[in-house]
Amino acid sequence: MERTLAKAATCLGTTRPKLIKLMREKGLLNERNLPAFPVRDREYLRIKDSNWYHAELGMQYSQSTRVRQPGIAWLAEQLGLALPPIPADHRDVA
Repeated sequence: MERTLAKAATCLGTTRPKLIKLMREKGLLNERNLPAFPVRDREYLRIKDSNWYHAELGMQYSQSTRVRQPGIAWLAEQLGLALPPIPADHRDVA
């Protein structure tokens, strides 16, 4: 499972702008909010390439950062954030 930076921030109990600020301060993101070390951190972060067609401007291309599942705990450790408690799963209660 992969999350956007906004969803990862929610999991970490913060906001997207605060998460980006912390990640930049730690050197995890570059000025384009992409992983600064995509090979080193590939287990935790990934660059997602997207494209779409614009009627006047033609093909448009973008890149964004995705946080992989193990990246949530890794980011919490790197940034000194506490992971919120995992909610209890009551689905098996009859």
